[in-house]
Amino acid sequence: MLRHVLAASTLVLAASLSAAQDDPAGPIVITNVNVFDGVNEALIGNANVVIDGNLISQVTTEDVAVAGGQVIDGGGRTMIPGLTDVHWHMSMAEIPQSAILTGDSYEIAIRSAVAAERTLMRGFTTVRDLGGNTFSLKKLIDQGIVVGPRMLVSGPPLSQTGGHYDYRLPNQIPSESNLDYWGKISFFVVADGVPEVQKRAREVFRMGASQLKIAVGGGVASIFDPLDVRQYSLEEMKAAVDVAESYNSYVAAHVFTDEAVQMAVEAGIKTIDHGFLVGRETLELMKENDVWLSIQPILNDEDAMVFPTETSSQKFIVVTESTDRVYKLAKEIGVNIAFGTDALMDPTSADKQGKMLSKLERWFTPYEALKMVTSDNAELMEMAGPRHPYQEGPLGQITLGAYADLILVDGNPLEDLSLIADPNENFDLIMKDGVIYKNEISQ
Repeated sequence: MLRHVLAASTLVLAASLSAAQDDPAGPIVITNVNVFDGVNEALIGNANVVIDGNLISQVTTEDVAVAGGQVIDGGGRTMIPGLTDVHWHMSMAEIPQSAILTGDSYEIAIRSAVAAERTLMRGFTTVRDLGGNTFSLKKLIDQGIVVGPRMLVSGPPLSQTGGHYDYRLPNQIPSESNLDYWGKISFFVVADGVPEVQKRAREVFRMGASQLKIAVGGGVASIFDPLDVRQYSLEEMKAAVDVAESYNSYVAAHVFTDEAVQMAVEAGIKTIDHGFLVGRETLELMKENDVWLSIQPILNDEDAMVFPTETSSQKFIVVTESTDRVYKLAKEIGVNIAFGTDALMDPTSADKQGKMLSKLERWFTPYEALKMVTSDNAELMEMAGPRHPYQEGPLGQITLGAYADLILVDGNPLEDLSLIADPNENFDLIMKDGVIYKNEISQ
């Protein structure tokens, strides 16, 4: 392994190496690394990367001169941008489903804060959080009070009565109000009819959402909605899209089937999250309308999700039988494909976030996969426009002026994508926003 054969750096510094290492307030210089910039397949060999504050100020193969700061010899490791996950649930990834039935907002908040740090330490420096009330968590992460990734928060997803996010118990129906406990704390929100969809969507953006999430079809983890059901009318979908567009943002839709996806595209929805059961005609329609397929490499294998009900288990089998087909078809057609994991209700499953990423090699080259989980995902997130909370520099790239979100990998993931599956062993340095959160490199 590379850590056992560290090469000497040839960098020439204005100040002595020891002085630079003793001054953490200055720039951070990472020398002798092979850089995957998030865009181009060819590595920048034997490069030196300079971080000033939270941004990358130099990526060069030339010697650089800086005063003060810290120098880290990368020892020939591969530097890649921080990883991104555009279908993540910080408030649901690690909680048991029973917590949604019997827990409260305090339990959810505490579990979410714990999950946030673990997510970052797997190398995921940015997530698009697609459901749940994580506005305060994002705020505290951005302020440096809680450790975690950058978050583009959707807030409470909208669901129709009987839809994917209607978690009311059977004895709560019929109800005089759509707002149960989870609705009142903005975790899930049930909204029916155009006026109510408009109102709730406006409330979500008022809370500070980057984008809006709605459920327009049945789901796996939910109990009361079959997979084949289309949820929301075209008029209701258009109402949600109109609100998002009025905020110069967009709508992401939880959805699986052809009919529901085609209606979502007609309504102006811009990311189809899941889409496992769609066919060629629907994927071609998505390509024609520049709609992203935000699908997850979920298979019925040794890492299969475990559900507490037989109904959800059977739906999971139906969905995963189509995973391979849809990935191949979408790639053939040329649909924009994004990466997310949709880890739910299981700390063990959430901890396999990197392993899920490595499964992309079933359909993509390592380069295609790494580009997808860095600059491609970042391109999708830019659809949030002015609602995007991180606009100081590009995400998902190691280029001049980009955010200093990066990883040093002990090996070359462009040759062996499986290195991503074990971040504890193979990620020797993790940086987010210019701050080092993990450093196992001997100096």
